[in-house]
Amino acid sequence: MDVTDPLVVVVRSAREGDQRAWDTIVDRFLPLVEAIIRRYGLTGADGDDASQTVWLRLVEHLDQLREPDALPGWIRTTTRHECLRVLAARARTRPVDPQDDPALDLPDDPSPEAGLVALERRQALREALAELPAARRQLLLLLLEEPPLEYAEISARLGIPVGSIGPTRARAFEQLRRTAALRRVSPEPAGGGSR
Repeated sequence: MDVTDPLVVVVRSAREGDQRAWDTIVDRFLPLVEAIIRRYGLTGADGDDASQTVWLRLVEHLDQLREPDALPGWIRTTTRHECLRVLAARARTRPVDPQDDPALDLPDDPSPEAGLVALERRQALREALAELPAARRQLLLLLLEEPPLEYAEISARLGIPVGSIGPTRARAFEQLRRTAALRRVSPEPAGGGSR
């Protein structure tokens, strides 16, 4: 196998466990992955992590790729999503010097009431999800998986078109907001009505 072999042949061989085919895929598409990672400004360990995750996802999902010619698009999309995930994780992380940050001396939970309120909200959300039709509940749960699932995978699991996931998600969230369980913990303001 080499980079001049037709993609259909390379993908089929990789699915069958041919290591040379896998090497060919990596040789062929590594420049694309690296270019996208650079475009997102990821370097060093962050860039390496993003790249490794893309290849891991490919190993996990290559057998689900229906059209081998779609592989470049799948790699582009997966690399972009992984870069965005790394950037979001980086934004949530703030390096601190434990000797200089007085916030580290504060207790993690300022009051027992805060813990009870959080527990009550989690329980209300579980009850609200139970009120939804099974298909919508399943869609919302798949959308919340970590690491995030591609829409194509959600589509395959639920048997719905990719284009209907967004509108169905919006309807499911709206229905979730109107459940009795969530209205109990977050009643509508006086004079407010549904729009």
